[in-house]
Amino acid sequence: MKPAYEHVEFGEDCSVRVYHRRLPRIPFEWHHHPEYELTLTMNSHGKRYIGDSVSEYEAEDLVLVPPDLPHTWASNRSIEPSSPQVAIVIWFDGDWARRMADCCPEYEPLRKLLRRAACGLAFESPAGTWMRGRLDPLLSSGARERLGAALDILCVLADAPGEPLASPSAFNQTSAGPSGHEPERINRVLSMIDARFAEPLRLSELCAAASLSERTLTRYFVQHIGESVGRYIARVRIGHACRMLADTALPVAVIAARSGFANVANFNRQFRAAKQTTPAEYRRLFTAAGAPDKDAAARLTERSPSLQRKRKPAGEPGDEETAYPHSL
Repeated sequence: MKPAYEHVEFGEDCSVRVYHRRLPRIPFEWHHHPEYELTLTMNSHGKRYIGDSVSEYEAEDLVLVPPDLPHTWASNRSIEPSSPQVAIVIWFDGDWARRMADCCPEYEPLRKLLRRAACGLAFESPAGTWMRGRLDPLLSSGARERLGAALDILCVLADAPGEPLASPSAFNQTSAGPSGHEPERINRVLSMIDARFAEPLRLSELCAAASLSERTLTRYFVQHIGESVGRYIARVRIGHACRMLADTALPVAVIAARSGFANVANFNRQFRAAKQTTPAEYRRLFTAAGAPDKDAAARLTERSPSLQRKRKPAGEPGDEETAYPHSL
């Protein structure tokens, strides 16, 4: 399915938006937006979809999503049934964060955080528990206090342990391209992989593009990308296949060929190794999650208030929001 575009309203003269969402169940809302999003999900258990990553989540789930990577959470139960499920969201612009780091050395960690979040980042559980303890200033009625709390949280998370989520190029053709953070020679190789991942790629061709020996390219790749050349290419191909499985009804054999796999058997084997499921089951996860839920529809008739939509009549059930302003 195609992800919906979400328009995040920041308000006039505002740089960050903080949103406090409370509702009976978190619905499947497959969407993307050009802002970074830090989301703390509480009192909820279900599945988290970030690009081509599909994982179980629970308790204080804390995730940073980069721009234009489709994502959603979809709950199946509350941890404490008598309380609402809660999502605390901080939206911010990447250029704004980099400007803060440029003019204020104290905010240099923001640059590191953005680099780490290139494929989405799920923080380990202590980080979510720590952020939960910072909610009072973050949800303050004072804009400056909220802004200060948001900046402190982002800077601390720059060094917090976390796990990358999506494959390079997952649902975003530009994410596997040059990031601007690697040396120029490595960026040339990334550009070639991004343009030709569906073709057979020889290491000698990549070395020629970078003007490096095979030994040096291999060492540079592990140093700057964190994995081997072959492993990176495989993840780019799997990411492309995941996007087609979720967005199209093309046969698996066609998707395998268009993603650079020589045959379906090899594709199925590599896909299962990467995603711990088959391509058909992966497609079913998205299809089932996006199907209308009659029980949820009776209680949840709209998306997040920041999504572009028509306002519903007053009194209809849906998301609850706190009374303080959400934009900073």
